[in-house]
Amino acid sequence: MKPAKKKRLKIAVLSRNTRLYSTKRLVEAGLKRGHDVYVIDPLRCYMNIAAHRPEIHYKGRKLEGFDAIIPRIGQSVTFYATAVLRQFEMLGVFPLNESLAIGRARDKLRALQLLARKGIGMPLTGFAHSPDDTEDLMALVGEAPVIIKLVEGAQGKGVVLTETRQAAESVIDAFRGLDAHFLVQQFIRESRGTDIRCFVIGGKVVAAMKRQARKGEFRANLHQGGSAEAVRMTPRELQIALKATKIIGLNVAGVDIIRSSNGPLVLEVNSSPGLEGIETATKTDIAGEIIRFIEQRCRKSDDLPPPHG
Repeated sequence: MKPAKKKRLKIAVLSRNTRLYSTKRLVEAGLKRGHDVYVIDPLRCYMNIAAHRPEIHYKGRKLEGFDAIIPRIGQSVTFYATAVLRQFEMLGVFPLNESLAIGRARDKLRALQLLARKGIGMPLTGFAHSPDDTEDLMALVGEAPVIIKLVEGAQGKGVVLTETRQAAESVIDAFRGLDAHFLVQQFIRESRGTDIRCFVIGGKVVAAMKRQARKGEFRANLHQGGSAEAVRMTPRELQIALKATKIIGLNVAGVDIIRSSNGPLVLEVNSSPGLEGIETATKTDIAGEIIRFIEQRCRKSDDLPPPHG
């Protein structure tokens, strides 16, 4: 008996920029495995919100026949792009990450609350908008130095390390003047400017890298000039990364973990982790792993019996 022929999938990559490394790699990996892959700018989509006939149009044409969609949604377009993703979900298209889970991950406060409720360790964190008592807010986190970060920030932007209480109070006053939501977080000095980014796909950690901040910098983000190398995670770190991803409800995630004297702590669960740094550091075909996961999930949905009428 001949083996069943692999189904040719029609895959959409929801991305605003075809030149981004992650977008290009996903397209390359999909084409290499024999699928049709299209990059769709979510802001160019418009929708017909109808109970029995939902539609998505793009550049004057109706989008239809897609099997799967890979959301690569930037922070600034989260609201509209997740609305477009929900419309694809209404059409029965398999989302690599569901819109609801992306919304959880993008809301940093909600994500931290969900993780804390399930017992995931993280640095002591205070949340505020316009606190009347800055001193009491600082007391929630502990003595300086502390990290203050805008809730809407990404890739290390909007994150400040304050070495003294006076400096922290000045930054808090500045953020208050911007009418901004922000977090005040314990600084883990023993991490020495390093963290671990592990890449989770379908309930498995497929790669992990240690990021090191450049000299004089505390942020380990590669976008801030940090360096990266492959790292072996401990069983405890692997367990925490998988549990955190499951709590947020993501199929694919980048989980940032910091090593402290009290054990591993989760900094963030990212729903659209970049591929360039971790593919380069670990020599792992992350894009190919993502396409293989989509194939498995689409194959499982094809095997399901038809619904009873």
